Amino acid sequence: MHLFPSGFFGVLVPVLVQFVLFLRWLHRRMRNDEIVRAFVRDIAANHLPHIYTALHEIAKQQGIDLPETPMVRFVDLNGHRRSS
Repeated sequence: MHLFPSGFFGVLVPVLVQFVLFLRWLHRRMRNDEIVRAFVRDIAANHLPHIYTALHEIAKQQGIDLPETPMVRFVDLNGHRRSS
């Protein structure tokens, strides 16, 4: 008498392979989101102030009075706000 039915491994192996592929996809997706989040934070914190400064200089040369540079605010998905 067999311990497992005859088609058990024929079903189990593809299910396990599919589960492993899903876990790899999930890990890549989460890692990609972390990279995008870090990139956006870097752009906002390091490059936007320089862009606003250059924009104000160009506007001053053109005789245009711009409002004050807006503050960069980060909003967490958990609802916490952080300012930089």
